[in-house]
Amino acid sequence: MLESIERTLWQLVAINSENPDLVPGAPGEREAAEFVAEEMRGIGCEVTLVGGDRPSVIATLKGMGGGRSLMFNGHLDTVAGHAEVERKIEGDLLTGRGSYDMKASIVAAMFAMKELAANRPKGDVVLTAVADEEVASQGTQEVLRHIRTDAAICAEPTALKTCVAHKGFVWIEVELHGKAAHGSRFDEGIDANLKMGRFLAKLDEFEQELRARTPHKWVGPPSLHAATIHGGTGWSTYSDKCVLQIERRTIPGETAEQALAEIQALAPDAAKIALAREPFETREDAGLVQAVQRAGGGELCGDTPWMDAALLSSAGIETVVIGPWGGGAHAAYEWVFIPSVYDLKDIFVRTAHDYCS
Repeated sequence: MLESIERTLWQLVAINSENPDLVPGAPGEREAAEFVAEEMRGIGCEVTLVGGDRPSVIATLKGMGGGRSLMFNGHLDTVAGHAEVERKIEGDLLTGRGSYDMKASIVAAMFAMKELAANRPKGDVVLTAVADEEVASQGTQEVLRHIRTDAAICAEPTALKTCVAHKGFVWIEVELHGKAAHGSRFDEGIDANLKMGRFLAKLDEFEQELRARTPHKWVGPPSLHAATIHGGTGWSTYSDKCVLQIERRTIPGETAEQALAEIQALAPDAAKIALAREPFETREDAGLVQAVQRAGGGELCGDTPWMDAALLSSAGIETVVIGPWGGGAHAAYEWVFIPSVYDLKDIFVRTAHDYCS
């Protein structure tokens, strides 16, 4: 049990935990969750699985008493590519789908919990290994229905830098209508696709205006892109409906409602929110940030992808992000630098003793 970081990471990466909402028929997170749960029980943690068929792990290591509590948070699910991204160790690199995003962080937290079990801080330390971060973050939302801590480290990869902000996103759907007719009947048909084309021209101008706005200190300016477009039924039929899906990336200080209103100004009554996740920002002088810095966390930074850090912070939990070196998240070649996983484990242990005591 927990023989070495390399071996445990090798075993966890070997488990296919592709998100079934991204890969139809994929197994999801259960096997990976059970693997983590068994290892955490083996070191004396109180372990609960929550979330039904797609479980998340809550492993609690009780402290000596009188200190603040700390959570290590990471996700078990991966995007597609379990069979395609070769699992191997080459020198200091371990490759495989999920190695970097983000099973290495979970393994670092598992070994930190092992060290802390032998020398417990005053406060409780909790490992949450969650489902579904890659789609709708149902795992972390479910975890927060069962447990809250004073602080949390969301262990998304940051090259061991201390991340204090990230962008949010709003998925906005725009639906424009025309009138179906035979392709020869221009006097009867109204082309929804051409209407969408005129809207896209306005959207292009707005996207350039967004990127010209004053950038946020850590994450830069807001942005958007036209993600998908669907319209029409055949060559000789006027399209009666065209649907565009827009992803709008928000910066701290922006809200989903503001982002929607800006799109509605371009297409009145045609736009609606499908899903929204708020951005994240924490104070640079926050107690947890300072504890991570003292523990060896690198320079302060921001990042652009959305993370579960925003959910943790919104729940009133003091939150920061730090994770290992690596690359290839969601790409054809994904890898993590093994020594950085050891470094991350050490940062977790030192932070727990500092913050929880």
